[in-house]
Amino acid sequence: MNSQSDIKYVIGVDYGTLSGRALLVRVSDGAEIASAVHEYSNGVMEDVLPATGKKLPPDWALQMPSDYLDVLKNTLPEVLRLSGINPNDVIGIATDFTACTVLPVTADGTPLNELPEFKNNPHAYIKLWKHHSAQRHADRINELAHIRNEKWISRYGGKISSEWEFAKALQLLEESPEVYNHMRYWIEAADWIIWQLCGNYVRNICTAGYKGIYQDGQYPSKDFLTALNPKFANFVTEKLEHTLGELGAKAGTLSKDAARWTGLPEGIAVAVGNVDAHVTAAAANAVNPGQMVAIMGTSTCHVMVSDQLAEVPGMCGVVPGGIVSGKLGYEAGQSGVGDLFGWFANNFASGEYQALAREAGVDIHTYLSNLASQSPIGSHGLVALDWHSGNRSTLVDHRLSSLIVGLTLATKPEEIYRAIVESTAFGARKIIKTFNDSGVPVKEFIAAGGLIKNKFVMQIYADVLNMPITVIRSTQGPALGSAIHAAVAAGAYKDVVQASAAMGGVEDEKFTPIPSNVNIYDQLFAHYDELYERFGHDGMMHDLRRIRDTALMVVGN
Repeated sequence: MNSQSDIKYVIGVDYGTLSGRALLVRVSDGAEIASAVHEYSNGVMEDVLPATGKKLPPDWALQMPSDYLDVLKNTLPEVLRLSGINPNDVIGIATDFTACTVLPVTADGTPLNELPEFKNNPHAYIKLWKHHSAQRHADRINELAHIRNEKWISRYGGKISSEWEFAKALQLLEESPEVYNHMRYWIEAADWIIWQLCGNYVRNICTAGYKGIYQDGQYPSKDFLTALNPKFANFVTEKLEHTLGELGAKAGTLSKDAARWTGLPEGIAVAVGNVDAHVTAAAANAVNPGQMVAIMGTSTCHVMVSDQLAEVPGMCGVVPGGIVSGKLGYEAGQSGVGDLFGWFANNFASGEYQALAREAGVDIHTYLSNLASQSPIGSHGLVALDWHSGNRSTLVDHRLSSLIVGLTLATKPEEIYRAIVESTAFGARKIIKTFNDSGVPVKEFIAAGGLIKNKFVMQIYADVLNMPITVIRSTQGPALGSAIHAAVAAGAYKDVVQASAAMGGVEDEKFTPIPSNVNIYDQLFAHYDELYERFGHDGMMHDLRRIRDTALMVVGN
């Protein structure tokens, strides 16, 4: 039997859209010992830039780098305090991040927004994953890639997203050349935070492959970039290219400064950075072909390991070693899920509903879910599109918007809420169907993320997908996944697959499809699919977005 001093621990830090979470985990079996959460002081800056009070343009979403450091300075000492362990028994730390969340920095890693000359320039701040105002730049990249028959475009289902590194960088160059020219690195937040911990800049293979168009050992060519904009010609060599690190590898060791403000021992292993979705596959022990993991939060990412290379329309990428070493990793996703539920509940649930929820002792989401579950499926007479934040997969178009068909004067709030939940399940079904049709079969569906706690939502997904849904055992999947990678980086396991088997896992109980529900949802999905194909391609939503943006820019000026 091991003595107390023989027990070792690792820490995983999960950076989400609104907060960061640290999780202390026992290396031997993945037991979760203590956790702490710190909300970002500045949240998501979507309306105005606090430094100036000036209104931001439409579809912007920025964050503050100092908020990310505050997560480490607050949560790491707290988990050590809560656990009561000896800090010297912690052998490694790893982090994961939303992506593509990217920022311009100097040669020593200083964010440009911290320089006096740029503090009032919104382009000097972090562009969060849901910063979607680079769509026209993404369109140009896609159009040129197809004209030139670039091989890499097919690895992304035929479209590069406005959320990713190249589209956002091209926007930066053309809208704020002074920031673009001053920056040394265009860096993923996933890699920047590791730099702050260990003093080394290592670019992780996951974001490089999925968000940075790194395929077959290279980025898009200088000729391609020149054709986009001659001033963009040297973007890769001057701003982007850097040492690549494999997932689970050690980026360095904890620096003296980082040890001082975290309370952790100097010199422990710091793992290469990772993405919140991809790291969760290890926490679910879903590292075999056919196991799709859906990380369901504000948005949903769908990731899956495979042995075979295929072109899946509208996928977010297929990357060797993008999830686990030696296998291909596929990604798809929906850019709004929990965000959609929150948008409706916060804006359209009346004061009476809010009061009744408080009286019942539940949050508004639970209250609406409970009401909606009391009516027969299909009785609302509605079908909706889940494009409130655009479409990530399979259309890869963030200028698309949502709609609800079937509204009447008798429609109740809980019925609209249910239709929105169903629309996100239909979106997931569309993604799975596209994978299956493309020769990458989805054999198992595993759910993770904050939404797994809502049984109403999970049963709808099981019925719509007509698949049993397994739920990850941990309620903190990304943080546990990061901790698993920290254990590998520290040498406790030979690779992520071995560590995942020991430290990850799923619940025994599953959400099983109800045949009568499946039949009704098949009918509703047929209407969803018709709306999907029509409004995804006819240009009406693009024109509405253009009219809106023009009006907002007039007001902003």
